[in-house]
Amino acid sequence: MTDSEQPEPFAGGPVAALRRIAFLMERRREETRRIEAFRNAARTILPLGEDEVDARAAAGTLTDLPGIGPSTAAVITQACRGELPERLVRLEETAGPLAEGGRELRALLRGDLHSHSDWSDGGSPLEEMAMTAMELGHDYLVLTDHSPRLKVARGLSAERLARQLEVVAAVNAHLDATHEEGEGFTLLRGIEVDILDNGGLDQSEEMLARLDVRVASVHSKLRMDAAPMTRRMVTAVRNPFTNVLGHCTGRLVTGSRGVRPASEFDARAVFEACAEEGVAVEINSRPERRDPPTPLLELARDTGCLFSIDSDAHAPGQLDMLDHGCERAERAGIEPDRIINTWDRDRLLAWAGARL
Repeated sequence: MTDSEQPEPFAGGPVAALRRIAFLMERRREETRRIEAFRNAARTILPLGEDEVDARAAAGTLTDLPGIGPSTAAVITQACRGELPERLVRLEETAGPLAEGGRELRALLRGDLHSHSDWSDGGSPLEEMAMTAMELGHDYLVLTDHSPRLKVARGLSAERLARQLEVVAAVNAHLDATHEEGEGFTLLRGIEVDILDNGGLDQSEEMLARLDVRVASVHSKLRMDAAPMTRRMVTAVRNPFTNVLGHCTGRLVTGSRGVRPASEFDARAVFEACAEEGVAVEINSRPERRDPPTPLLELARDTGCLFSIDSDAHAPGQLDMLDHGCERAERAGIEPDRIINTWDRDRLLAWAGARL
């Protein structure tokens, strides 16, 4: 083998290699089952000592461990040798920006206000979501698992949400211990709360008051007639606990779940309520949503709304989907200061609590 054919060195270790592969597969929206193979392999070897992993890699016995197959064993073995795994090389070669435009705006984003963990319908622990957000350079991530009525997504009852808040507090205490006061990353307490048929919010006021940021979204009866849907959405927007109106039309334009038409409502009335109440309209960055559609995005812009560019991530790699929302916001000519997640944490929290 010539010098030019030597494997590229890799100092990150096998867990880092497996996590990076899973991240890159998620941002490409590859099959969940295949992605989980790499995340599960990382979880399997994480508690083991470095010496044991190295010994198993050298002896070829990694596949004796639960959750380790030939593909993940090859990655671990190459990383243990200090080599950049071939699977990772191939993924990195195609891991450019997810969108052509919006790069300057993307650099201004300080965080993400809409994300899910395995407490509801996300695929990873909240600690993994927080770690990935840190690696992406975020100052904050709002954890917004679903509310109780959305049983298909394992929505959180008040009791489960209270337990989750204890875990979030523990994560932040650990982070605070490793940073100077006021610096570093914060996992913010949030919810994606269902907008009920009458416009109420699907969580107790006591629990909503304990949160930092609340995203309110319609997930049911999306084909409701326009007049009652408008009343439903305006009522939710005028609720002082609502901070962000999530994926306002509920449409799906592509993806494994198929397509779904946009809900019908008086968008001007809804956006005027958002502008009056200081509620941000979400620019949902998921490619299958592209919500709101461009004409409604421009109407919200002209109505004077604030905006939040969110990933709606259900897996760590999807946190990088903010690229898509930034491209759309830039094309719509939305000024950065009207996008609330360009704000620093203190300004964001002051805004989110101002109506309570």
